[in-house]
Amino acid sequence: MDVGRVIARATRRFAARTALDGPQGRQSFGQLGDRVARLANGLRGLGLAAGDRVLDLQTNQNTYVETDLALAAAGLVRVALNYRLHPRDWEHIAEDCGATALIYDARFAESTEALRSGLAGRVVVIGDGPGIRYERLISDAATGWPSGVLDADALVSLNYSSGTTGRPKGAQRTHRNRLASVVNMTSDVLGVIPGSADTYLHAGPITHTSGLFVLPFLVAGAAQLILPQWDPGAVLDAVSRRGVTHTALVPTMIARLLAMPECDRKTMRGLKMLGYAGAPMPPEQIRQAFERITPNLVQYYGLVEAIPPVTVLDAADHAAGLGKQPELLTSAGRPAFGVEVRVVDEDGVDVAAGGIGEVITRGEHVMRGYWQSGRRTDLGKSVREGWLHTGDLGRLDEAERLWLVDRKGDMIISGGYNIYPREVEDVLAEVPGVHEVAVVGIADPDWGQRVVAAYSVHSGASVDEDVLLAHCRERLAAYKKPKELHRVSGFPLNSTGKIAKQVLRQTLGERKD
Repeated sequence: MDVGRVIARATRRFAARTALDGPQGRQSFGQLGDRVARLANGLRGLGLAAGDRVLDLQTNQNTYVETDLALAAAGLVRVALNYRLHPRDWEHIAEDCGATALIYDARFAESTEALRSGLAGRVVVIGDGPGIRYERLISDAATGWPSGVLDADALVSLNYSSGTTGRPKGAQRTHRNRLASVVNMTSDVLGVIPGSADTYLHAGPITHTSGLFVLPFLVAGAAQLILPQWDPGAVLDAVSRRGVTHTALVPTMIARLLAMPECDRKTMRGLKMLGYAGAPMPPEQIRQAFERITPNLVQYYGLVEAIPPVTVLDAADHAAGLGKQPELLTSAGRPAFGVEVRVVDEDGVDVAAGGIGEVITRGEHVMRGYWQSGRRTDLGKSVREGWLHTGDLGRLDEAERLWLVDRKGDMIISGGYNIYPREVEDVLAEVPGVHEVAVVGIADPDWGQRVVAAYSVHSGASVDEDVLLAHCRERLAAYKKPKELHRVSGFPLNSTGKIAKQVLRQTLGERKD
């Protein structure tokens, strides 16, 4: 089974139902299926062959779902570009994956000039900009689904995330991986198959956690409502007046909802499930969400390299955590259907229940491996004998519940986004006069963690913090920039002479200047 055949079946079976309602209007399943099939044929008509990598740069809109489905149906490999990344990151990803085509939203015409230059003839623009017009490509293409059956182990996407060196690397996801996630999202996160009366709300970026719900709702014949951007007021309106029954947010977004006085059980009464992921949520925030939004809270854990859910903390566990088992609120839950999870020591031997070790996982949700892995030296995570070694430290109890203790690589999670300190440190170190830099994540009530940088300067040098921040703005995505800069005379060191980030994190967290 491949993703294309699943899409074709759903759009035929539920042709009259509403599939999407978003910035570009409302579409039935039948209309969506026709456009997806035409787009797939149009892309093949550009001379693209199965397995070719296609860059896709958009924000939340109907066409984002169309391109996702069409690329899968055409046997092409989707490489979604996070619009919040710096254009230099896009260019690195394009070169790394050997991209042969680009689909982009016209609002990014200026920032994609370099990206487009090497893909002449295979650039498709949504809107008015340089390239082949998206709507023209669809209207001129043949109807009917592309012929041929794809291998379930063929690539469906390359999903890039920064590694411990700060260089983006692509996790190879197959059709089998993605369909396994559909099964697990339905059985463990949603709990039941959505029905014709259900609507999923894409309130955050579909490039992020929200995108996991596209296929589960599509194959079930349920509707999806797309907000063009995150807006807590629009979320309240969608739930109270537009029939939204399910959504998933990062904890930062839930905090924004809770800050609105009108967010209460009456306004949110239609919500059957509120999922959250991307970062831990403080127990007090969980309690407020339970009391004011919905008791149907579900947390899920996963990685780019292992499509979520790996583990799930379901509504029953949340209720127990708010009752006689408060420790459950800090758990990541139990393994999802078909997923194995272990905690091992440095030799790969299972630690006893309650012991801390590296979290490893196995199942059809685990990536094939990293793209160009034979040429890479910065892989970090690895797949050995089918087991993904996640780099996360955790512990399992006797009931197979997982607690995540720390990140092996000191990764920062801010607003649900992964930020690797090395990348920020390297940028700050480029500024003349800077001697040493260390970047850590400090607990933050709104963002989960905020990026904080400490730096020292060379003897006799002078460094203007405005210059540091300006350099970061030029070289980094906005969410990666330090929220605070602290000049220090020296750094705490560990026994090997390296900066002791745990000590530094504690010190900076206590500073008020």
